[in-house]
Amino acid sequence: MPTHDGSWPQGTPCWVDCQVDDPARAREFYGELFGWEIEDSPPGAGEYLMAMRAGRAAAGIGPKPEGMPMPSVWTTYFAADSADDIAKKIVAAGGSLITEPFDVLDMGRMFVGADPTGAVFGVWETKAHSGAGVYNEHGAYCWNELNTGDYKQAQEFYANVFGWHYTETGDGHNFVYSTFSLTHDGREVGGVNDATKMPGDNSSYWLAWFQVDNTDIALATARDLGATVMTGPDDSPYGRMGVVQGPQGEIFGIIDTMTRVDEPPTGS
Repeated sequence: MPTHDGSWPQGTPCWVDCQVDDPARAREFYGELFGWEIEDSPPGAGEYLMAMRAGRAAAGIGPKPEGMPMPSVWTTYFAADSADDIAKKIVAAGGSLITEPFDVLDMGRMFVGADPTGAVFGVWETKAHSGAGVYNEHGAYCWNELNTGDYKQAQEFYANVFGWHYTETGDGHNFVYSTFSLTHDGREVGGVNDATKMPGDNSSYWLAWFQVDNTDIALATARDLGATVMTGPDDSPYGRMGVVQGPQGEIFGIIDTMTRVDEPPTGS
C-alpha cells in the first residue's frame, strides 16, 4: 500500500475533496463505492468528513461554502510551502483567487484559485494535516488531470506558479497531452490534456482519478448507488477506466491501472 508521511513537495497534488449539498448522502455513496471508513472532523470544522483507508487519510467530503453558489465538485489541491506566496504567484501569472488564504483550525492554511483558462483548484500549506496519507491503491486517488481549453497558456501558468516541467506524450495533433513533474527528470505527478482535441465540452477543469481493483464492478456499483456512468468502461495503455457523475453531480474518474491494453505513447 503506497503511503506518505509529512508534507508533500510544493506543486504536488496532495489532497482531493468534494463539496456537495448533502455530505451525509455522499458519505454513504463513497463509503460503499470505495470502502472508505469515514470519520467526523473535530468541533469547529463544520460538516467536513475525513475518508480513511487502513487508518490513513484518503480524501475529504464537505458541504458547499455558505453563500457561494457552485456545482458539486471534486477539488484537487496542490502542496505549498507558503499558501500566501503561491497566492501572489497565481495573481502575477494571470490567475485569480476565489478565496483569500485562510487557516483551517490547526490543520493547515489554504485557498481556492483558478488558472487563466478557468480551471479551479485548491492550494494547501501543511500544518497538522499534511494531505493524503495513502495513494495509488483501491479507493485512493492516483492521478490528477487538467483538461483545458487553452493548452499552452495553462502549461505556462503552472510552470510560473509551481515550476512544473512537461513531457509531451500525445501525437501532437489528434491527442495533445503532457505529464508534469516537479523537476526536469523527476517522476510524473499529473497530466494536462488539450480539451479542444476532444469531442463535447471544451471547458477547463481538474479531474481527480481514483484507483480501483476492478473498473467494471466499480462502475456497476456506482450506477446501482445512484450515479451516472458518463464514459466507460474503456481500455487504454494506462488502464481500464471510466468517468462517473456522482448522485449530487460531482464528476470523477476511476481506473484499474493493472488492466492495460498496448503500451503508453512515448510522445511526438
